[in-house]
Amino acid sequence: MSLDEELPELLREWLPKQRWFAAKARPVRSVAIASSTPLVTDGEPLVDHLLLTVELDDDSPAQHYQLIVARREHPRGELEHVVIGVAGGLVAYDGLWDPDVTEWLLDAIRTGHTVGDLRFVPEPGAEIAQGATGRVLGVEQSNTSVSWGEQSILKLFRRLQPGVNPDLELHRALRSVDSHEVAALQGAIEGVLNGEPVTLGMLQDFAANSADGWSMALASVRDLLAEGDLRADEVGGDFAAEASRLGETVAVVHAELRRALDTSQADPRELAGAWHDRLTASVAEVPALAEHAAPIRAVYDAVGALPDPIPTQRVHGDLHLGQTLRTPQGWLVIDFEGEPAAPLAERVRPDSPLRDVAGMLRSFDYAAFHQLAEWDDAVWTDPDHESQLEWRAREWADRNRSAFCDGYALRAGADPRDQAVLLRAFELDKAVYEVVYETRFRPSWAPIPLASISRLTADAQSDAGV
Repeated sequence: MSLDEELPELLREWLPKQRWFAAKARPVRSVAIASSTPLVTDGEPLVDHLLLTVELDDDSPAQHYQLIVARREHPRGELEHVVIGVAGGLVAYDGLWDPDVTEWLLDAIRTGHTVGDLRFVPEPGAEIAQGATGRVLGVEQSNTSVSWGEQSILKLFRRLQPGVNPDLELHRALRSVDSHEVAALQGAIEGVLNGEPVTLGMLQDFAANSADGWSMALASVRDLLAEGDLRADEVGGDFAAEASRLGETVAVVHAELRRALDTSQADPRELAGAWHDRLTASVAEVPALAEHAAPIRAVYDAVGALPDPIPTQRVHGDLHLGQTLRTPQGWLVIDFEGEPAAPLAERVRPDSPLRDVAGMLRSFDYAAFHQLAEWDDAVWTDPDHESQLEWRAREWADRNRSAFCDGYALRAGADPRDQAVLLRAFELDKAVYEVVYETRFRPSWAPIPLASISRLTADAQSDAGV
């Protein structure tokens, strides 16, 4: 049997075990190799780039993935955990874990190599690592990243959709205006899927000595909850100054995207209509949302009644604390893919910058109340429960939400809180999405967005004099 005949059946068993595979809970009907491009054809390892078409038993649309398959007669022991099986008389495995393969990939980008439909494209003037060994990072779920020392990092997109990935598109746009709020783009890997261009990977500056915003926020909440009699502004781990700086960074990124790309406008009635549709579908899936539906719809209707068009531009689209890095020089915003489960056409559509602001405000709530649940789970199980810890978590969230908006206003020249009707609607739309996501994948977290929905709708009713 040929490699193209042997590998698909092996991959049918292997793919669902990979953490980046997007359909783990759904049986795989078949795996087909949509395209195969030999990269290294002599010696060891042999290396092939594969584009895969995965059909699922539920008759949902086919999914596409990429895989760099390396083959050796006797792989080294550290590669055993990524072995796929024997194909073509050799042991096949995920080549990203092999330093010989990643050395070839980095050199191909540096030299602007082309193999078949694959293009390895360096950015003009980029300083790409040399002489360092590639190392897979274990922090991502949907993609795989390889770093070389403290200079370069490659993100390989596992699940693919035809078209230019917005992460690459927006990083190129930000590089064109000399942005310092993102890790600079060094190069890309591009190909063809179903006759259309597709982004396969992107190489960037490595953010050395950095910490992600989510981890920093959780540490700050822990510091506060551990104190018996101090307020949030009195605790050594107070995060508000960093939240303010982060708000400034996001405002600068929005301004840079406006400089680099076109702006437009949205009809508030169309925006409200899309939110109504999503809420209807969400209530059908999660009955716990039903009791909140009417006040949520009232907030959406208030947006639909706005008299003026809503300014729109390209935005991050899935912004939260986990999409930020604090380096010794300041904050960076990362991962501009947008919501990975959304169609590409939706992820590249211009939107209000308030969508990103709302995403960050939701993330501060998550940091506070996720940590609280670990300290005092009665906050969710007993509706009459009140505790000092709960009060402290709310104090932390409110303080950092406010600090973020203060920082944003400082650089944007306008306070997002001045658009309370629109900002609240974006927060509610995000919280409704979160309830559905948590119900599907992390049911114990669902009370966090549900509690936020109760607070947001109560605030809206209070503002309306209800």
